[in-house]
Amino acid sequence: MTRTVFFAEDEPLARDVLRDAIYAHPGLRLVGEAADGATALQRILQLRPEVVFMDIQMPEMTGLEVLRRLDYLPRIVFTTAYDQYAVTAFELHAVDYLLKPFTRERFGAAVARLLDAPEPGRDALDGALVRAAGGPARLERILVRDRGRIFPLAVNEIEYMKADSKYTVIAARGQHFLVRIGISELEAQLDPARFIRIHRSALVNLDFVDSMRADDQSQLQILMRDGTSLGANREASKLLRDMAI
Repeated sequence: MTRTVFFAEDEPLARDVLRDAIYAHPGLRLVGEAADGATALQRILQLRPEVVFMDIQMPEMTGLEVLRRLDYLPRIVFTTAYDQYAVTAFELHAVDYLLKPFTRERFGAAVARLLDAPEPGRDALDGALVRAAGGPARLERILVRDRGRIFPLAVNEIEYMKADSKYTVIAARGQHFLVRIGISELEAQLDPARFIRIHRSALVNLDFVDSMRADDQSQLQILMRDGTSLGANREASKLLRDMAI
């Protein structure tokens, strides 16, 4: 079965690359394209394609704003040169997220996911629109990089996070991953019953805490299961003590 495809991309060279890749794939049929967000919205509502490849940063309207204004939810693959939108893309039910420039092999992998993806339901659309409008949402996964590849990491696998300038270091699966998003932005979308901000630059997942012990200043030292020791500030120490039964 072939799926109808529309793409929105404001860079001429990237448009050529994407157009050629779509034409070359037997499972896709290109029905239209646009070079800005406003035109993309109009054409998508007219053509109602099954699949949309959409750049995030475009003139007149971003790809996220286009999605917010749709009255149905196609299978979406976001394309962008900036990976700071990865969290938002997956929370908006994107099937995949292509970082430009991408290879033909990476494009093929995205299409394979598209063809296997279930039909987006009404509940998925409602949830996507709430998130796109800035409503409350809990993260379920985060896109991370590892040795040249990008993959989704489930939030419940995260052991702790540490701020590193405008980046955040995520400890999970016995590894450390660097994501280009601030720790405060991540914290706002995490379950506060599980993830605790122990000081300005660290969050811990209580599911991975081995033990806590007070230091000479009565502030808690938190020992994680991987052996890492993290110090809690006075406010976090009081909160954690109050949580103890």
